Amino acid sequence: MYYGAERRGPPARGGHSEKAGTIVDLFDLTGKVAIVTGGNGGIGLGMARGLAGAGAAIAIVARNTEKSAEAAEFLTRETGTKAIVVTADVALEADCQRAVAEVAQGLGRIDVLFNNAGINIRKPPHEMSLDEWRSVMDVNLTSAFLMSKAVYPWMKKAGGGKIVNIGSMTSIFGASFAPAYATSKGGIVQLTKSLALAWAADRIQVNAILPGWFETDLTDKARVEVPGLYEKVINRIPTGRWAKPSDMAGTAIWLACSASDYVTGIAVPVDGGYTAML
Repeated sequence: MYYGAERRGPPARGGHSEKAGTIVDLFDLTGKVAIVTGGNGGIGLGMARGLAGAGAAIAIVARNTEKSAEAAEFLTRETGTKAIVVTADVALEADCQRAVAEVAQGLGRIDVLFNNAGINIRKPPHEMSLDEWRSVMDVNLTSAFLMSKAVYPWMKKAGGGKIVNIGSMTSIFGASFAPAYATSKGGIVQLTKSLALAWAADRIQVNAILPGWFETDLTDKARVEVPGLYEKVINRIPTGRWAKPSDMAGTAIWLACSASDYVTGIAVPVDGGYTAML
């Protein structure tokens, strides 16, 4: 990347040429619209908060209207940006199509999609029913496919966009107490790579974030349901603490903004060093 002078040499494919700019400009999301599924709490709200702070208007897509409204009001109050609520079940194709259309109508465009919605059912595989398996897959993995497919025409028409899928440490490691969750999050990484390859020519970058152990409502339940989990995890994190939702903001902004225009098909751990530890 060249700063302070126009790039020399042939223009990039599609006739795009680089202009001089500042590093700060690369991370500015002013005028952009970002959808965050499951953005009304936990990691989703942490990412939405970062995106809003960088200037993006936010659409929270989730099932709990009241909780989403509270989150949207918080974002607007804290950052001054516009935030809207779209109530939808992202495991349903019709809801995904409707939600995307509502965002486009309400905010005028769609530049960024964060597929963050997720659930977990903690049972060993021999105790898990097929309905339970399917429900986890539908919310965690199929929804990412459906929402990505729904935003694709809008991003292609606009000349590009960003899709960020939220995986997990279980995208890398297995989990005896959460086989469906681990399988769905492993699938997120492969879906990310496939979408990145399919839509690269449309200037749509698709990447994944793999959160480590965060303090959320979901993991609060895990600490109760899996004895010794907190101690086992904390002993492996070099940073010496579980993450807070705000720790996702920087990576979320990077993958949503023009600073990552040449980054696609990757999965970025945000884990305090957990995956690097023996």
